[in-house]
Amino acid sequence: MLKFTAEHEWLELDGDVATVGITTYAVEQLGDLVFVELPEVGKSFAKNDDAATVESVKAASEVYCPLDGEITAVNEAIVADPSLINSDPQGAGWFFKLKLKNPADADGLLDEAAYKELTA
Repeated sequence: MLKFTAEHEWLELDGDVATVGITTYAVEQLGDLVFVELPEVGKSFAKNDDAATVESVKAASEVYCPLDGEITAVNEAIVADPSLINSDPQGAGWFFKLKLKNPADADGLLDEAAYKELTA
């Protein structure tokens, strides 16, 4: 199940673990990405904390933690090749996996229809 935030992160939920990345819309706004900084595995974040950083030829931007939780994995492939995010933002361009403190909190995020309305 996919969920979205108003800050342009997407989450793919699998039980109490969410795979997190930035949306196609966010990538289109940023342009070609040239640098990514990911959080450390094992680090805990609260909702809306700065969890990662992306830099494009246009600007730098924070990637926010969409919900409270602990980082269980990061995608080192996007550090080595940030263009993976441009070519497949909602697939191979994922940023991190987050073990959710309270999985029910995901119910408060946007579904795909609501996110499309937000970005229309």
